[in-house]
Amino acid sequence: MSSNTAAAAPVATNSVNMSPFLANFAERSQEGRELRRLPDASINDLHESGYFRALVPAKLGGMEMPPKEFFQIQTEIAEYDMSSAWVGGIIAVHAFQIALMDEQAQQDVYGNNPDARVSSSYNPVGGKTEPAEGGLMLSGRWGWSSGSDHCEWVLLGAIVAGEGYRTFLVPRSDYEIEDTWNSMGLQATGSNDIVIEQPVFVPDYRTHKQMDGFACKNDQESPLYNLPWAQAFIRVVSTPAIGAAKHALRLFIENASTSSTDPTRLVGDPDVLRRVAEAENLIDIAETMMARNFDAMQALVEAGQEIPMADRVRYRYQAARVIDDMSRAVDLLFEVAGGRSVFVGSEIQNIWHDIHIARAHVANNPVGFARNWGNIMLGGESQDVFV
Repeated sequence: MSSNTAAAAPVATNSVNMSPFLANFAERSQEGRELRRLPDASINDLHESGYFRALVPAKLGGMEMPPKEFFQIQTEIAEYDMSSAWVGGIIAVHAFQIALMDEQAQQDVYGNNPDARVSSSYNPVGGKTEPAEGGLMLSGRWGWSSGSDHCEWVLLGAIVAGEGYRTFLVPRSDYEIEDTWNSMGLQATGSNDIVIEQPVFVPDYRTHKQMDGFACKNDQESPLYNLPWAQAFIRVVSTPAIGAAKHALRLFIENASTSSTDPTRLVGDPDVLRRVAEAENLIDIAETMMARNFDAMQALVEAGQEIPMADRVRYRYQAARVIDDMSRAVDLLFEVAGGRSVFVGSEIQNIWHDIHIARAHVANNPVGFARNWGNIMLGGESQDVFV
């Protein structure tokens, strides 16, 4: 279904009102795990809150929300359900990349509906392209398209011969969704496969060249879109872990103070006290670092200045570190969470699974990004253009 079928004209809103819906995400968490996708009601709540239009340009009825605020909201959602935050954030963040594309592409998606929903799969391995007049023919298979069942469009990565990487914007009528998402965590993200068996035509204006994203090339008036696209996307798959770790810490503390067996076993144990302090500190560092980095980038682009490449590389590494650090925080708690935590359905065990599955996302593996930052620090050039 094309988003252009919506009847309502774009109406700009100024803020996301998530408060009325947060408890709903927690209440539907188990339902989502069983469905292996977010319940429709949760998608409707994200829609009603305004979150899907947070990064849509104001001229199209969006908010042009500062990224720090966008990710703070995503963190808050994850304190109730990590999958809801993961899907909501990924769908919403695509508005940022589409705002960097041709004006016609923006109109196609958001012209009549600033709440239009877009999923993605950027791994180019499964995509094939062939040249065509005015664009390219695209076919292939792509995995990990979170929230795809709820979306009208998808962004797909592929290599163009003689040029390099591009992202292709494809309407729902041109692809199939194959139900493949049988995972041990983040079950409700519905991260299924996108399949295009017979090549479909994608006009040039619905594509985005990787190097244009690297150069922060766009025609928007707002300085918001001079932030590197990579800095927005990489955070959307790591930030939910901060909220999830907060959730785990809250559950652990509640259990320690209300245990029906022996509350003093936890609150009086020096090792437990150390673990709680270390977990809280890891969470605080991750959240503070995210806010600091976005504040620094926002200040530079609003002043019309470029973000130094060394900082872009450093921020890229620090975003990738989040999952490892939040996994460590939750491990500290889960190891001493008590016998009930081992049973299927335990909330803290579900969080443990969710965060560890998020580590499988390529953007959350810090190893290569650490090497790149070290190379920069020793006077080398960046080996990564998605920074």
